[in-house]
Amino acid sequence: MPAAGVNPFAAVTSLLGERLDPYRSFHFLVEIEGLLAGGFSECQGLSVETEVHEFREGGVNNHVHRFAGPSRSPNLVLKRGLTAIDTLWEWHQDVVRGRFRRRNGSVYLLDERRVPVTWWDFRAAYPVRWNGPDLQAGSASVAIESVELAHEGLSRPMAASRLLGRAAGI
Repeated sequence: MPAAGVNPFAAVTSLLGERLDPYRSFHFLVEIEGLLAGGFSECQGLSVETEVHEFREGGVNNHVHRFAGPSRSPNLVLKRGLTAIDTLWEWHQDVVRGRFRRRNGSVYLLDERRVPVTWWDFRAAYPVRWNGPDLQAGSASVAIESVELAHEGLSRPMAASRLLGRAAGI
C-alpha cells in the first residue's frame, strides 16, 4: 500500500511519459443510428443499477444473504441548443403517432485532442419525452431543447477502450 502523500501513478506517468489525468466531461459526442442530431451540451443517465434481493435465513443471525436481481438503466436525457435540425423532434413525433423505430446509439467521451477514449453503447432506444426551451423575453441565453430516450441497456466495450488507449499512446 502506498505511503500517505505518495502519488501511486507517478511511476506509471514517468514510464509512459504522459500524464494519466482523469478525462473531462465536456468533450463528448452522441451518435444515434441514422439520425443527424447535431451536438449536445449535456448527457445524463449513463448509469446502470442492479436490484438487490435480501433473504433472511432462519438460524443465521449475523448477516442477511444478498442476491443480485435484474439490472436496469434510467432514461438518457440529451440536451442541446435548439437548431434547424429537427430530426429528434420528428423521431419523437413518430412515437407519438404510434409509428416508431427503435435505434441504437453511442455516447463517445473524447480527450483534449477530440479523440474518442471510451464510449457507452445504448440499444433499442426511442424518445419518450421532448422538452422545448424556456422562453424569456429578457434573457439572452441559448434556447435549449431536451429529448429523453428509453432504452434496453448500456454497454461499455472495454476491449475497444484499451485499443483506443494504445492508439493514443497511453
